[in-house]
Amino acid sequence: MNKGLRRGLKVLGGLMLATGLLLLTGTAYEAYQSTQDMKSYTPPGKLYEVSGRNMHLYTAGKGTSTVVMASGWGTPNPYVDFSPLYDRLKSHVKIAVYDRFGYGYSDYTERPRDIDTIVEEVHELLRKSGQRPPYIMVGHSLGSLETVRFAQMYPDEVAGMVMIDGGSPEYYSTVEMDTPEWYFDSARFLVKTGIARTLLHSDRMMATLVIDPELVAERMKKAATISTLKHAYNDNVMDEIRRSKINAARVLGNKEEFSFPLTILTVGSDQPSEGSRAWEADQANFASWSKQGNQQIVPHAQHYIHNSQPDVVAGAILKMAMAPGSQ
Repeated sequence: MNKGLRRGLKVLGGLMLATGLLLLTGTAYEAYQSTQDMKSYTPPGKLYEVSGRNMHLYTAGKGTSTVVMASGWGTPNPYVDFSPLYDRLKSHVKIAVYDRFGYGYSDYTERPRDIDTIVEEVHELLRKSGQRPPYIMVGHSLGSLETVRFAQMYPDEVAGMVMIDGGSPEYYSTVEMDTPEWYFDSARFLVKTGIARTLLHSDRMMATLVIDPELVAERMKKAATISTLKHAYNDNVMDEIRRSKINAARVLGNKEEFSFPLTILTVGSDQPSEGSRAWEADQANFASWSKQGNQQIVPHAQHYIHNSQPDVVAGAILKMAMAPGSQ
């Protein structure tokens, strides 16, 4: 073996050893910090036993209408995610934000994440916590499916629905999960080795991966970070997305026109493309699920409209909650 090759192998071996030591150190650091995180990870709401596990519900506000909020897929902390809406709503209506199993402050579960099971759990949580229907149901993104299914399974308990850039059952019944498994494996690896925690020290990365830190108080920023690291693509979350097409077909198979109002809030694209125009058209069709359905395009918004344009979302919810016959 010539000297140049021998020197090159030594350098490579040294780099591999250094990388291994860094990863071991990062893994140990992450394990320690995760333990420390749990000491301050206090639920802002209450925990209720549902199907043998603890499920979290945050409630606030006053009024005769109760607004129940369903987060989108993979949103690590629904309480933090919907927080830009609270001050705009709680003087007029009651708020109930739930964490599905595998999210926020709720436990994990062995139960499959089929749509009927999820909705039954939400219904039991609302009942056990003493919430009083009929509800204004609000669903973001994939949370639209469980929101619509709730109305199908418990029609007398829903007074209206607001979708925050939520896809229709028709849309989700045709869309496959196109993100490769290695992406989720890589994300979990970054969490386990402490790399993700380091990245989230950057406000820019925080805004990209979790929530804009300028929108929330420091304690909420910390809670969002802990949730992101704790729940990163766990089994419950992954089972939800893998079943999304089947779940959508289940909702679609029970389609009936709703009599209560339905508002579809849709992100308006600043630079319309074929894809964005198709999405807007699908959203317009989604409004036809109700006799009182309407679509509202929200310009200059992002998919998390309740973060980028909270006044618009709060306005749509309050308009529905204050309408005659909604209570």
